[in-house]
Amino acid sequence: MASKILIIGACGQIGTELTMALREKQGNGNVVASDIREGAEQLMQSGPFEIIDATDYKAIEDVVLHYEIDEVYLMAAMLSATAEKFPMRGWNLNMDSLFNVLNLAKEKKISKIFWPSSIAVFGPTTPKQNTPQLTVMEPTTVYGISKQTGERWCEYYFNKYGVDVRSIRYPGLISYKTLPGGGTTDYAVEIYHEALKNKSYTSFLSKNTALPMMFMDDAIRATISLMEADAKDVKIRSSYNLGGISFTPAEIAESIQKEIPDFTIDYAPDFRQAIADSWPSSIDDSKAYEDWNWKHEYDLEKMTTAMLEGLKAQN
Repeated sequence: MASKILIIGACGQIGTELTMALREKQGNGNVVASDIREGAEQLMQSGPFEIIDATDYKAIEDVVLHYEIDEVYLMAAMLSATAEKFPMRGWNLNMDSLFNVLNLAKEKKISKIFWPSSIAVFGPTTPKQNTPQLTVMEPTTVYGISKQTGERWCEYYFNKYGVDVRSIRYPGLISYKTLPGGGTTDYAVEIYHEALKNKSYTSFLSKNTALPMMFMDDAIRATISLMEADAKDVKIRSSYNLGGISFTPAEIAESIQKEIPDFTIDYAPDFRQAIADSWPSSIDDSKAYEDWNWKHEYDLEKMTTAMLEGLKAQN
């Protein structure tokens, strides 16, 4: 029998594609999308949609009971670059929304939760290369602090109340279907748009800033795989490292130049450079491979081809 799923924050960069993937898999009527505002036409027309403020416990509870929801994917969050401008708003949204769904599960009103963490949980003292699953975590951003705190609460609710909560530390995510939402890795989406439109791009990160990235198709596949894994195989209840590919702005520009030879890039690092400098350059995700057989499919060349073809098809 198909699960009844609620996605909170369904109109965001990940939420939009996750909703469509789950509707295809579970049936449109079994996946309720929700956000604080309406989203893309395809999302709105393909299945049920509810306006929900993720910080409003009663509103979430009402929708959960009305649709007899089993699983909640909590995708609503204020991302790194935006949360630095509005620290308390970022903290309150990111934490209150998590407690709302954890408490619904504690009260046995839902049976399973997906909550995304991020490489932002790491900080300048974390080993930068091949960052291990268990390591020093001293985040320096509001977003990272909220995600690290969230990881601890997820594990606590699992150990204390038996809440089946599952999580991935997403790297930077790259997609041609939805625009990014105020993160430090957004340059890796913007660069493709600008390459096609203007054949030039000014990067807000410096030339050799390597960050872990992932093509959105891989991230969606990982998310659904983790949620479908047998509970006994989900051995980490804080959050799983998820790697993918690591590259610099110079390397992504080079991969674009193979397809658009006259593309040029220059560099004007801004406040996001300091955030990027505090994050890992590459991630060890061997635990995800060991526990639920995770493996990414897209490398940089394959991703660049998919991005440029996808964006051209939209224009």
